[in-house]
Order: sequence, then structure tokens, then C-alpha cells
Amino acid sequence: MKYLWDTNIAIYYLQQQFSSEAEKFIDDLLRDHQPAFSVISEIELLSWKTDIEKDMQILQNFLDDSHIFDLSQQIKYKTVEYRKTIGIKLPDAVIAATAFVNELTLLTRNTRDFSKCSINLINPLEL
Repeated sequence: MKYLWDTNIAIYYLQQQFSSEAEKFIDDLLRDHQPAFSVISEIELLSWKTDIEKDMQILQNFLDDSHIFDLSQQIKYKTVEYRKTIGIKLPDAVIAATAFVNELTLLTRNTRDFSKCSINLINPLEL
């Protein structure tokens, strides 16, 4: 496992909103790496409002095939550090801390906020 997906990347992927380059990048990742999410992203995705039940089933199947990182003590401490030193929002701090503690590259569109954290980032929308 090398990558942690931010919530927005999963939504763009599942709704097929990527450019062909970004879509290929994600498809290539999925051939070699199971998707991984912070528990925060899992909650955000499960809270996603859709009018189509089929969309929720696709999302649930995607999450079932993914690895979900729960809140370990290390992630909690790093989250607190990010909140106190950077002032990043709590959900983003948890996601960044999860990437940091597990030495994962974060796939996100939100590079502005996450660039303040000491983690590697890739924005597939900029490929």
C-alpha cells in the first residue's frame, strides 16, 4: 500500500469526472494497490447524498474492497499536532495524520491545505 485516497478523489473517480490522463493514472494504481482511506473519508463517503440507490451500492462495494485506517493513538497525536501548529480543519488533519503515520502519499485535489503538512501529495487532476 502506497497511497491514501482523499474523499474527493474517490468521488471524482466513481463519478468518472477525471481527465483521461487522471483516469489512466488511477486505473494503473488500482491494478497494483488496494485503495486506502482514513476512517474520516469512509464516513464522508457514506454520508454522500445521492438520489440513485445504485450509486450507493457501487460506493459500498468500492469501500468493501478498500483498506480503512481507523484512529490509532499515533494518528490521534499527529492530528492534534497538525491542529495546533497548522490550524487545518479536523477532518483534513485526521486524513493528513493517517498519511503521515502510515508513510503514504495522499491523493487529493486539496493540495493547498494539505501542503502545510509534512506528507507527499499527488493531485491526479493536474496530471
